[in-house]
Amino acid sequence: MKASRYLHLAIAGATALAGHVAWAQSQGADRTLSVVAPWEISNVDPSKAGYVFTRLEIAETLMSVNNAGVLAGGLAASWETSPDQLKWRFKLRPGAKFHDGTPVTAEAAVKSLERALTQPGVLRSANIKKISAAPGNVVVELDKPFAPLLAYLAHSSTQILAPASYGTDGSVKTVIGSGPYKISKLQIPQRLDTERFAQYDGKAPAIEKVSYLAASRGETRGMLAESGKADLVFTHDAVAIDRLKNKSSVQFHTISMPRTVSLKVNAGLPKFADVRVRQALSLAMDREGIAKAILREPTAQATQMFPPSLGDWHVKGLKPLEHNLAQARELLKAAGWQPDASGILHKDGQPFKATMRTFSDRPELPRVATALQAQLRQVGIDAAVAIVNSSEIPAGHADGTLELAVVARSYALVPDPIATLQQDYGPKGGDWGAMGWSSPQLLGALDSLISGSDEKARPQLRSTIATVLQNELPVIPIAWIQQTTSSSARIANLSIDPYETSYRISQLAWK
Repeated sequence: MKASRYLHLAIAGATALAGHVAWAQSQGADRTLSVVAPWEISNVDPSKAGYVFTRLEIAETLMSVNNAGVLAGGLAASWETSPDQLKWRFKLRPGAKFHDGTPVTAEAAVKSLERALTQPGVLRSANIKKISAAPGNVVVELDKPFAPLLAYLAHSSTQILAPASYGTDGSVKTVIGSGPYKISKLQIPQRLDTERFAQYDGKAPAIEKVSYLAASRGETRGMLAESGKADLVFTHDAVAIDRLKNKSSVQFHTISMPRTVSLKVNAGLPKFADVRVRQALSLAMDREGIAKAILREPTAQATQMFPPSLGDWHVKGLKPLEHNLAQARELLKAAGWQPDASGILHKDGQPFKATMRTFSDRPELPRVATALQAQLRQVGIDAAVAIVNSSEIPAGHADGTLELAVVARSYALVPDPIATLQQDYGPKGGDWGAMGWSSPQLLGALDSLISGSDEKARPQLRSTIATVLQNELPVIPIAWIQQTTSSSARIANLSIDPYETSYRISQLAWK
């Protein structure tokens, strides 16, 4: 039975691979840029898969991020705020048009933003009281000051769509954006073709056509890059990295990302409620070994939650997270756990067992989970690894069944880590963050940053948040992610966006 199942999976994988190869072979003849990434197009709703449409420059948001990582105007040509920081006015680009030829109006922008307020996403926590239209302007009124508003308006869930994008029930039926590319063909969940939008009010891109493929298997992405069948491939696994770095026809790019691989812990369970147990989990981790053997990047070991690329969120002088099995065992003993003859810990007659969920959308995660399984076994913890759909992490958080999870969390959901922190460490925790844990000290610092604290106080507030997370470990950092991207020899002017808001295709050129 098991052999039959594996054979079925192998056949399915081979069939998918053949389909991807056929797709790749169909590109290039008409100078279509082929882009491959692991992220499926699950939906046309901006709150569910909006990032696909902003990364491919189909839809735009009021704000954006420039090549230097600084907030800049998107559909907003300029903006201003009242002295009390409660009213913001965004002037729209006067010549902007949607892909159906209709003008981008303030009324259309308000409709999109008001809908975003009713959907899951960052905007719901932005203290917004009212959004209204004035001639050529979008006016946002707040209940109380909200310092990171501009960054939140760069999030993909706030993209502005044409009125014709919506059905009579208000749901998104199609994506009619205002970016330099418009959709020519969409096959959910894997394929999306775009073409240059002739009426775009900015500089016309050199690349006329783009074809996007979602390929979840790392070996498939590696093969398409190595064979030259794809022009731009995002997120390679370690095996492909070694090959691609030695391939002269492929340009390989690695940049530091504001993203951390972590172990999400259900601190609401008795076995993880004691901070000494969470500290022992951390001490059992061989981060250096994981960074070298799995990520192929020794500097990727996470000594604290935030990587150095996040400025003063990364606290200099903070005692780094270490690997110390003896100390881990002492902490577990102090917490009441004793090993049996086989070495597995017991307390109150119960073995220390837990299921550790993870997913394969990011190819390094299952390997990290497997390594952690062996490392935790060294201190007497029996951890089973379950490879699941990524949706099962938030589902397990919601229904309380999640025990442990190996996840990769971006601190650039908007161009300010505050958005991720607000979602992950609020009073009730978050789908990808804390579970069964909260800190008044952290919440106080978070509220001060959000309300627009004095500029001089912000570094200390950020340090407070980082220090609390380091001491309490509701989520345990493992590694800092490096974005790996490969490009073909036929494209020029490539730059990688560390905030993952755009693939910057409109800046590319053919050689």
